[in-house]
Amino acid sequence: MRFRRHRAEEPEINLIPFIDVLLVVLIFLMLSTTYSKYSELQITLPTADAERIRERPAEIVVSVAADGRYLVDKKPVEGRSVEVLTAELQAAANARPDVMVIVSADALSAHQAVINVLDAARRAGIGRLSFAAQVPNNSR
Repeated sequence: MRFRRHRAEEPEINLIPFIDVLLVVLIFLMLSTTYSKYSELQITLPTADAERIRERPAEIVVSVAADGRYLVDKKPVEGRSVEVLTAELQAAANARPDVMVIVSADALSAHQAVINVLDAARRAGIGRLSFAAQVPNNSR
């Protein structure tokens, strides 16, 4: 007698139920996801007119070094506290009406040091502030 050997059938993976489940999950996610519109800040940027020359107001230049030291009109400030800086700004602005503070901070200075200058100017009653920046050299 001759017996036949049965070949071992390879298991077959049916992907149709898997695809059905994925489509149901995809439809569920599409229907349940809310597309919220993020609120944006409406900012009106200032414009510059290079041809018009205006009189510059009295300026107090406050320099902030990378290590947190302050200079008010190129004079070093003893200490790094807001109170000492406020006193220096009040003394510098005492004789000048309508004074403006220009903050000239090093690019590597701490953010807190610049905020201290802004806080000291507010405490000194100076409402006009500006930041100094350099124009990058585009030499070709």
